[in-house]
Amino acid sequence: MTPFGVRLRELREQKGESLSKLAEAVGVSAAYLSALEHGRRGRPGFHLVQKIIGHLGLIWDDAEELVELARLSHPKVTVETGGLDPRATEAANRLARDIRTLSGDALDRLIALLKDESGAR
Repeated sequence: MTPFGVRLRELREQKGESLSKLAEAVGVSAAYLSALEHGRRGRPGFHLVQKIIGHLGLIWDDAEELVELARLSHPKVTVETGGLDPRATEAANRLARDIRTLSGDALDRLIALLKDESGAR
């Protein structure tokens, strides 16, 4: 699953919206929306996210969060480290190699460190 998929499902269920009803309202198939929720599709486009926000009646923080999570939910990531400190290349390669073995706590610490270092962009 992706961060976007998890949050979309939570919001949809909070609003009492079925998967098929939301899919129809935003103009996609229920199969596609299910694949988004379960992380079997790439990140959704901006316009689809906006349709979902509008249909679910999301405002402010929830709307901004869904947009950000969509941006951060591409399941296949390429990291360009050319021209950076060699440690950046090492870090990117170690993460790619070891991410499947990291515990939830380790992932939380890593995400917190990255947010802190980047100013939570």
